[in-house]
Amino acid sequence: MSRHHRTHVTRVLSPRGALTLHAVDGALLFALRAALAMALPAVPLVLSGRTALAVFPMLGAFTTTFGRNLPYRRRARVLAVASVAMTMCVGLGATLAALIDPQAGGLGAAVVIAAMAVTAGLAKFLCDATRLSGLGAVLMLFSFAVAANGPADGLTDVLTQTGLAATGAATAWALALVGWVVHPDRPQRLAVAVALRELADLLEPGGGADGTGHTRHRATAAVLRAYQSLGLSPLTTDQRRGERSGTCVFLTDLAWSLLITSARRPTPDAPTARYLRVQARYLTVRYRRPPSPLPHPMFPSAPSALSAPSCPSAPSADTATGHPDEAGPAARRAAELTVGSGAGSPGHVAVLVVPAFRMALGTGLAGGLAAFLSFGHGYWAALSAAAVLHSVNVRSTLERALQRTLGTAAGLLIAFGVLATHPAPTALVALIVVFEFLMEYTVARNYGLGVVFLTPLALLMSDLASPAPVGTLVHDRTLGSVLGILIGLACALLVVHGRPAARVERALTACDEASEHAESALGDSAAVPHPAVQTQLAVAVVELREADDAAAGELYAADVDPARLAAAEQRAYVLLERLHRTT
Repeated sequence: MSRHHRTHVTRVLSPRGALTLHAVDGALLFALRAALAMALPAVPLVLSGRTALAVFPMLGAFTTTFGRNLPYRRRARVLAVASVAMTMCVGLGATLAALIDPQAGGLGAAVVIAAMAVTAGLAKFLCDATRLSGLGAVLMLFSFAVAANGPADGLTDVLTQTGLAATGAATAWALALVGWVVHPDRPQRLAVAVALRELADLLEPGGGADGTGHTRHRATAAVLRAYQSLGLSPLTTDQRRGERSGTCVFLTDLAWSLLITSARRPTPDAPTARYLRVQARYLTVRYRRPPSPLPHPMFPSAPSALSAPSCPSAPSADTATGHPDEAGPAARRAAELTVGSGAGSPGHVAVLVVPAFRMALGTGLAGGLAAFLSFGHGYWAALSAAAVLHSVNVRSTLERALQRTLGTAAGLLIAFGVLATHPAPTALVALIVVFEFLMEYTVARNYGLGVVFLTPLALLMSDLASPAPVGTLVHDRTLGSVLGILIGLACALLVVHGRPAARVERALTACDEASEHAESALGDSAAVPHPAVQTQLAVAVVELREADDAAAGELYAADVDPARLAAAEQRAYVLLERLHRTT
């Protein structure tokens, strides 16, 4: 092993960053909505004495975890699909429980383990393909596993459990869209606020001094996501004259201008960074009657985020670029290419296959070994392996393993303390709702912190569906977690992922082609370059950085010259500046 390769492997296996806390806008409101989605359909069942059934609408209510930051129009579509998926997971699991009785062991248990592996792989693949981050795939698997290992004596039970899951999913869907009436532009405001903060990080002294371009990459990706949320493509403010554009559009255009013009001359600008942070803070505050705006000497014509809080959602296709006679849909489609996961690129499916295979393999092996060793609640081992493998590469898998180990240890202590008091069914449901709130509030800040509350949440839901002695539950969860984490790590290390290197080559080729297209457009003196040209180039350069980072997290680094990547990235940003001036 060469010294370079040893250094790379050491960096991949380093746990650095696993305990970092991230800032998240709107976490409190999202957590309240998730807890309410669980409570509303479950409480009537508990009050009517049908406690064991309360777990099924709670499983359906996990729908709320999808589409956390999406604009409402798209969120409605995504959550509708997620609702069907969560309901299907519960329905298929309940059907298996009724047909083959996995609790008796033998062939029935083997079939359920195989079905869990298939469910895990499919859920991982679909969540990655649709760019739905978070715990979505793991929660789908959890819903299937709880239903498949629960009580279901016949078709009537299957229909009842599936119907209750559908009720919980529908409740989550409705609550996720309530804000459309109350504050319809909030997702757009939050997306723009993130973009302003990322740009402020770049403009602050030392912000771009890491020499790797990661700060600039994060800012570029965040600004593109803000445009995507607004349904627009990058333009200058002057080009939007005559449009009814609000503060979000102005600030996003301003961020784009500052980002592009700073690429060639990365001079720190602390006053502008402070101004952007102030505007970002205003965008995240939901006042109906805001105080007076704060002007900035550099931008005397800038509308304050407080004085003009309008953030339009996706406009019609013919005005998406601000020019009714131009091809708005083309520019918007370019912006809607995956910013950060390589979707839309050739071979994208192949890139997603190995992570999905890893997750399916780890789930099946962990569940099978737990059954062979006669572990109680053996599906917990499968769930732990799936949670560890629900990641991007080996580096993120190791981070998840560490986070899950620490989080599970703390969560088991909490669960033991709660279950030792033998809470009544009503109190049990109330505690589940509280833990759901805490989990959703913290998991986006740090996965390990979320697992602290996810562990007692899962144990209490299992106890609600199939009551068992406290010591047995904690013992089974401990053994299952240790086994699942170890199996997950082994799968991540042994199943070598060669596709990231191919993704880097494709991303590099795409970036070079987009740069050549931009140079051709700039060389045509008879025409003004179309805004879609710079959008496509920006998406290409973001994907190039994301592909390189994903490959860097595997044990075997992509065999691509770093200088070649840096040159392609620099060329793209210089061309973006020229396009910006010309357009």
